Amino acid sequence: MEDQIVRITSRLVAPFIQVYGIYVILHGHLSPGGGFSGGAIFGASLVLVALSFNLEVGAKQISHATASVLESGGALGFVVTGLVGVAVGANFLANRAAGFPLGEAGEFFSAGAIFIITAFLGIKVASTIVTLFYNIIEGEDKSGDAH
Repeated sequence: MEDQIVRITSRLVAPFIQVYGIYVILHGHLSPGGGFSGGAIFGASLVLVALSFNLEVGAKQISHATASVLESGGALGFVVTGLVGVAVGANFLANRAAGFPLGEAGEFFSAGAIFIITAFLGIKVASTIVTLFYNIIEGEDKSGDAH
């Protein structure tokens, strides 16, 4: 796409969208939002940059290989956090029973494992959106449909 208005607007707006996505991920245990919605916001901002400019510019923010590693790492972190509860004799994804400290209600670190789980889920969702985007674009390029 060669539209300068789209490029300038996305260059100005994308950082704010990314900061908001991170905010939604990190505050999901205190307010509406969380890992899925925040990850979707952040991932969509990365796709916006790639569509506004080109895949090479989008890959400078996050490459397909990096997105794949983050996708696996987010899932692995989620499972490992859940297995902490099993390791201490509690349920999978246990919170207080697994020994995660609970703070004062409404404070940033007040939800124990929920904060950690939400962060890993946000990483997983954002990187999955980017990975799916790259897979779709690469699939279209190989079949000769998109040019």
